[in-house]
Amino acid sequence: MSTQSVDILLPSHILQNLTLSKAVLGVVAFIVIRFVGNAIYRLYFHPLRNFPGPKLHAITQIPNVVNIYRGNQHNMMCELHEKYGHVVRISPNELSYNDSQAWKDVHGHQKPGKPNIIKHPDWFVPAINDVHSIISANDIDHARTRRIFSNAFSDKALKLQESLFAKYADLLVQKMRDSFEQDPNHSIDMVRMYNFTTFDIMSDLTFGEPLSLLTNSDYIPWVANIFRSIRTGSKVGIIRYWPNLYAFAKWLTGNTFQKNRVTHFEYSCKRVDRRIEKGSDQPDIWNLVINAKEGRGLSRGEMYANTTVFMIAGTETTASLLSGVTYLLLKHPETLRKLTEEIRGAFADDSEITIEGLQRLRYLRACLEEGLRMYPPVPIGLPQLVPPQGAAICGDWVPGGTTVSVQQLAMYQSAKNFSEPKAFIPERWTGDERFASDNKFALQPFSYGPRNCLGKNLAYHEMRIILSKVLFHFDLTLLPECDNWTNQEVYTLWQKHPLKVKLTPIRR
Repeated sequence: MSTQSVDILLPSHILQNLTLSKAVLGVVAFIVIRFVGNAIYRLYFHPLRNFPGPKLHAITQIPNVVNIYRGNQHNMMCELHEKYGHVVRISPNELSYNDSQAWKDVHGHQKPGKPNIIKHPDWFVPAINDVHSIISANDIDHARTRRIFSNAFSDKALKLQESLFAKYADLLVQKMRDSFEQDPNHSIDMVRMYNFTTFDIMSDLTFGEPLSLLTNSDYIPWVANIFRSIRTGSKVGIIRYWPNLYAFAKWLTGNTFQKNRVTHFEYSCKRVDRRIEKGSDQPDIWNLVINAKEGRGLSRGEMYANTTVFMIAGTETTASLLSGVTYLLLKHPETLRKLTEEIRGAFADDSEITIEGLQRLRYLRACLEEGLRMYPPVPIGLPQLVPPQGAAICGDWVPGGTTVSVQQLAMYQSAKNFSEPKAFIPERWTGDERFASDNKFALQPFSYGPRNCLGKNLAYHEMRIILSKVLFHFDLTLLPECDNWTNQEVYTLWQKHPLKVKLTPIRR
């Protein structure tokens, strides 16, 4: 080889002859070759290559990420499962299920000696103080924390808290009556009213004092920040699909890019500190926890972390279901008539409406179950991580490291699980023979297994008493502008539009 040939290959010679256009062309060529190589591997050699789904989703996570960012993931999941079946490969390393067996395989107890499928650590992160809540904790810490809080969410505790639920449900009725008396033609937004009520209840349970949203008929900045953080958190969260980029962004900006989450945490901490310092003799969460033997092992940091969870999971989700079932009832007048007749026929006076009495109302239960099926507060699936050993899900072996999720809305809208799946028919929950083949087990709006929602009974009690008192006192009429109210975006939770109704009081 000549000296001239050797010189051409030297890095210094290459750099001297490198132009900007050549550099850009080289980078583009590298990206294209890498993309094509990854595409071939993911389509024909990847461990998930035999699972059904769109080829573009198998090649790149971008289609899924775009739908998450646009708030359209719930619709995408329904469409994909309808086309491809009970399991769909929605990203190169991610599977989605709408088969009811997945509740047991993904969220249920595993056989002895087999590790559980865990909540995905890239998505279920600790609180701002780096302490895990009951939601994000590992299985061992979750079991300990659940034992600590179980006393505060037991049936006995809920019975002690009944007067608190009734107090705010009565205040809701009074505020609705005041609105009518000020202007009988004025409409009222039931989304706001339900949010005011559930946030006031949970604040009183968690902090020993209300936020006074019902009293002031408006959101305080903290609650408005919670709504923003849910939306922006889902959008910003898509960066977790690229872990290295997420770690770099967090290192570069600290907590700036999650400032709404920081604001929520700091406000919650101040409220907890104030509640502990002033004390209370009421049956709120902290009295029931701290006075129990198990609760003495709860650190202040764990109190902070779990409070931030309670003030979202125990408020917005309940208000969403109440809003959804109210809309569905108003769109189905005959169903609404049957329910109001049951409620008004069961109680001669408002004072008779109790938790015990409401549990006997069969059609009320059916309407709430059907509301949860048609409008589940969390309509998407939350990511779980298959352990390194792999796991069997719905009869297929899924390799370790795969992200899996069990879809709520896509499960409930599937004709494989429910007859007339897109129709609001509470009778399916009352033993109607038309729906004998329905897979009732598929409905798990509070999740399933050892990590299902601890506040399930609390939510049912709230939903029963709030909805019953509203329908006991008022006839409601949906305004035409809300006719397509359920056409909403989803950022983990529904991004609810105003639900405008006209009121007609039936009791003075």
